[in-house]
Amino acid sequence: MIDFEASRLTGAEIALRDEVREFLAAARRENRFSVGLGINAEANTEFSREVARRGWVGMVVPKEYGGPGRSAVDRFVVAEEMLAAGAPISAHWVGDRQTAQILLRFGTEEQKRRFLPAIVRGEVWFCLGMSEPGSGSDLASVRTRATRTADGWLVTGQKVWTSGAHYADFAVTLCRTSAEEKHAGLSQLIVDLRADGVTIRPIRLLNGFHHFNEVYFDDVFVPDDMVLGEIGDGWRQVTSELAHERSGPDRFMSVVPVLELVYTALAETSPSEETERLIGLVTARYWTLRNLSLSIARALDRGETPAVEAALVKDISTQFENDVIEILRELVADDLDPSAGGLRSLLADAVVTAPTFTLRGGTNEVLRTVIAKHLTRTSRST
Repeated sequence: MIDFEASRLTGAEIALRDEVREFLAAARRENRFSVGLGINAEANTEFSREVARRGWVGMVVPKEYGGPGRSAVDRFVVAEEMLAAGAPISAHWVGDRQTAQILLRFGTEEQKRRFLPAIVRGEVWFCLGMSEPGSGSDLASVRTRATRTADGWLVTGQKVWTSGAHYADFAVTLCRTSAEEKHAGLSQLIVDLRADGVTIRPIRLLNGFHHFNEVYFDDVFVPDDMVLGEIGDGWRQVTSELAHERSGPDRFMSVVPVLELVYTALAETSPSEETERLIGLVTARYWTLRNLSLSIARALDRGETPAVEAALVKDISTQFENDVIEILRELVADDLDPSAGGLRSLLADAVVTAPTFTLRGGTNEVLRTVIAKHLTRTSRST
């Protein structure tokens, strides 16, 4: 059984939403950022620091570690507005969405006091060292190995599709610390990307955009105090992260800025009945996915780990994003032109970026396997 509980924003959450909207409207009027495709847009570290100064990065971090100690739903509200506005949030995204939560749950006291205040202030950027050539979404098959030394670990291997590694300071890296066991042989290390032996090479999209990377580790030394959690517990830790990684509004709101531009253009014409039907269909599906995602945020605030629900949301959301792009291409009569600016340019970027939506955070095929296994187990137990 997979369950989603209906939820609405409270008065305080709506007030936060309005505050974020006002900030973003002013920032757009003053041209403090260029509208892009959410976490797919080019990183803007200064904008991320400005957001951090307002207390909107690392929102769930408790006050004892420099954060505001707010809820997962508060973070959802901020993320939703940022994505709808096309704000450049990719610099702080991984640390905000994922690394802060995993440090709070599994990090040592020293790690929490070192990294959490820096994440909250927008002073340090993280990326995720998970996928590998030949492994993809099958994280249990990773081959990057960490070999024990006297006072730490030597990491050797390769990661691929590593978002933001070219500007990140650290990579939370899944490594094989034992060759004897598939799942129990995995551990997570916090790797300094400026360390000797780290090589980062860009993977560029067809439009030349640099978001993904290959990361090579050649006997990179990682001290013992940069082990995240327990040695051999990496599989459990990684799977606990996935509820954060897969369930958020970033999985269905990447192309909302394009939809807004199309809607504005259509409002100046007399759209056909079929056009109105398509816009209505897209809007209704957005609202449904938004409510599913909000339900998971509520569950996270209750201390739950809704990994299967997150897999379902990620699967249907990223497929939906691709559907939206195809609908918008039908509605936009002009040829797409990356150099034209405005709608034609942003839609062109969306078309090129679309194939990555169903790859990041687990392919649809892997996610459906996770969901099917869960449903099979629960049906047998009833």
